[in-house]
Amino acid sequence: MSSRACPDWPALLERAPDLVFKHYTLAEARLPADALVNLPDVSLVDVTICCDREHNVFNPEHTDAGLARALAASHWFELAEWTRTVGRNAATG
Repeated sequence: MSSRACPDWPALLERAPDLVFKHYTLAEARLPADALVNLPDVSLVDVTICCDREHNVFNPEHTDAGLARALAASHWFELAEWTRTVGRNAATG
């Protein structure tokens, strides 16, 4: 599987115009160790994430639930959290 644009990109663009969401396998995403350590026995090729890697933001609606929990405990942002905090500050800054 190669990275590709999220099929919900029009709705995501309205919510977070500065972000570009793509779907990746865990192997492609190159996630931080602090998230991966919370995912024992997970396949790097079968589990997927929908994210903007540059901004460390993930879309939980298209991300494996276990992975979403692990990312939420790391320095990554869930989309709703990013739009409430970082995204709002970027738009007004």
